[in-house]
Amino acid sequence: MTHAAARPHDFAIFHDATGLPAALARPVVAIGNFDGVHRGHRAVIGTAIDQARSFGRPALALTFEPHPRAFFRPDEPMFRLTPPPLKLKRLAQTGLDGAVVLTFDAALAGLDAETFVSEILLGRLGVSMVVAGYDFHFGKGRGGSPSFLREAGHRHGFPVEIVAPLLDEGAQISSSAIRAALAQGRVEQAADMLGSPWEVEAEVIHGDKRGRELGYPTANMRLDPAIRLAHGIYAVTVEIDGVRHKGVASFGRRPTFDDGAPRLETFIFDYSGNLYGRVLPIAFHAYLRPELKFDSIDALIAQMDIDSARAKAALG
Repeated sequence: MTHAAARPHDFAIFHDATGLPAALARPVVAIGNFDGVHRGHRAVIGTAIDQARSFGRPALALTFEPHPRAFFRPDEPMFRLTPPPLKLKRLAQTGLDGAVVLTFDAALAGLDAETFVSEILLGRLGVSMVVAGYDFHFGKGRGGSPSFLREAGHRHGFPVEIVAPLLDEGAQISSSAIRAALAQGRVEQAADMLGSPWEVEAEVIHGDKRGRELGYPTANMRLDPAIRLAHGIYAVTVEIDGVRHKGVASFGRRPTFDDGAPRLETFIFDYSGNLYGRVLPIAFHAYLRPELKFDSIDALIAQMDIDSARAKAALG
């Protein structure tokens, strides 16, 4: 089969699939959690796609929701780089033919590694090959190591390819490294590891309309409380009806006014329109400064003028 880059309608999504349609039979499967779908993940996915092309097979991702860490540690909020809808959107952009999403619950967590191979990989998916990252573990107690997977594949008659870590200036690219970069406001470094700027998607909500009074009407969003992005001012782009618009955004507690719950407030350059209730993607391109408290409204407006100019310069 000729494997073209997937368009959204070509990308099939199966939740807890018990089997696959004939067109996707005997797939090459890239397996992982894939939070962020970063460059390291795409090395695994790209290997699966290349192998699928060579064998004339479809290429699928096998992933899990909720993230296993969230299942095992429900009391610890997890900073997801890509919540489920955004992760599937990113996977669809890689050229894969589809994704199988398994519900990570007590039943799945209780499967030992051998049963996972026989019941999931072979029984449900009928894999022709499996590709995984160097650090992927699966099965009860994380008993399924990359070496176990390779040996199990040898026994069951399907090849396994383990992809080595991808390095960025000597450091391994990982979801945890990207989270750490974002927590420090290093959005350019996060973008380098991701392969594109980190972005969030959220609904535009009604705020206090204060930005409008200041000459900077903003699109206001409440983000997942688990997001650990550094508070501060950012140069951003916002996609509206398929068009990317430049802007400047504040993420934080608004110390000049209320020190409330963290909120994302985005001023979109050269745009006017009603965005309330719209779910918009906002991509973070540059960190401009930390969040500050100002002694007067005039001082705040003067700084917002500076921030807007710096954001326009950063965005080109």
